Amino acid sequence: MRTRLSLVALVGVAALTLFVAASVIGQDNPAPGDVTRGEYLVKGMGCGDCHTPMKMGPSGPEADNSRTLSGHPQSLVMPPVPELPKGPWMAVVAATFTSWAGPWGVSFTSNLTPDKETGLGAWKAETFVDTIRSGRIMAKGRRLLPPMPFPALQNMTDTDLSSIFAYLQTLPKIANRVPEPIPPKDAPSR
Repeated sequence: MRTRLSLVALVGVAALTLFVAASVIGQDNPAPGDVTRGEYLVKGMGCGDCHTPMKMGPSGPEADNSRTLSGHPQSLVMPPVPELPKGPWMAVVAATFTSWAGPWGVSFTSNLTPDKETGLGAWKAETFVDTIRSGRIMAKGRRLLPPMPFPALQNMTDTDLSSIFAYLQTLPKIANRVPEPIPPKDAPSR
């Protein structure tokens, strides 16, 4: 009888453990600000492909993990954009993959680390969500520029966007002031 009770208790503990593990791993409704989910989304969506500077490695360009998600390096002053011949090409990208030029002008990827002066450290989750939803910095500033895929990100839930923000707040702070975008040559002056 005692063995049977021990077996029932063991099965009960195992079932509870499996239930808890399954509910955490397969969250259909994660809590807003879930850092683990945010990390999963940031890495799965490839945010670092543009926001982490690349460096040349033995097999070609690779992420400079000492500057994860810190945006275009402030020390890299870009020369004038090369003229592209007429034809199907319409954009160029810096060797760091952090500066892009095309019909919109020149864009530089933002510092997503929690540095208060140069990154997202002074932002709140609501500010981040509003920026993605509106396609404008802090929901009222300048428009987000290519290659930022904000039209696709606008389809995400507020919970997922706040989880992304929560994860970004756990990164090491990197002081890196990214330059302002450069408007296209033929843009009307203000």
